[in-house]
Amino acid sequence: MDLFSYNYLAKNPDLAKFVRYNPIWYRYLSRDPERVYEIKHEAKKFYGKTFTQRLEKVNNNVEMLGMLMKLSSEMKD
Repeated sequence: MDLFSYNYLAKNPDLAKFVRYNPIWYRYLSRDPERVYEIKHEAKKFYGKTFTQRLEKVNNNVEMLGMLMKLSSEMKD
């Protein structure tokens, strides 16, 4: 891995952790250091931080809240 990739990962500990969990990225970065910018997108997918994943998480929480409210109204009756 070249010095630029190493420094980029050192500045971004989440990305460094992602590379440790997915060692194939060491090979990718060794062969093509410009792929360091692709890691950010892949790490977001890995950690569930993309917009669609966050939206799905919020949707699941709203559904759960609705079920809890329905359950509490059923318990009152």
